[in-house]
Amino acid sequence: MEPIQLRFKDDGKIPNSPLPLLIYKNVFSEEKADPDFITQHFADRNWSNSWNNGVYDYHHYHSNTHEVMGIYSGYATLQFGGEDGEKITLEEGDAIAIPAGVAHKKIEASYDFGVIGAYPDGMEYDIMKGEENERPQADENISKVPLPEFDPIYGKLEGLTSLWK
Repeated sequence: MEPIQLRFKDDGKIPNSPLPLLIYKNVFSEEKADPDFITQHFADRNWSNSWNNGVYDYHHYHSNTHEVMGIYSGYATLQFGGEDGEKITLEEGDAIAIPAGVAHKKIEASYDFGVIGAYPDGMEYDIMKGEENERPQADENISKVPLPEFDPIYGKLEGLTSLWK
């Protein structure tokens, strides 16, 4: 099943990306919506340096890496693309691939919201907030982020490996 694609333009503060944000609905079944399973699933596809936590409640983006998140419990409404971006509700079993430069922020979440995040090739991530002094360095960083070799959900031959060309 092909992921939902959303694109966000540079708003002057947040660079966003020409690459689409990818939403994978219900890709982890209930028995697989487990933090250890999702962490290993991502790692098997070369997305590591994982974390198990929430999502920041302020707009931020990473200028040096892409990010994937897999929801293992509850739900959350996240806003992507900055202040004028789109609000998306993600639920247990969903995943989302966020291109470098695309802002994300938690708007609300259930009490049991649980999410695993990871990065291609285990990249260390920076945190940018759309502040004046970040650009043009952030733009330069984003331009150097390589495309991942593997889709974090489907592996080598599907998903972002074909959609992010």
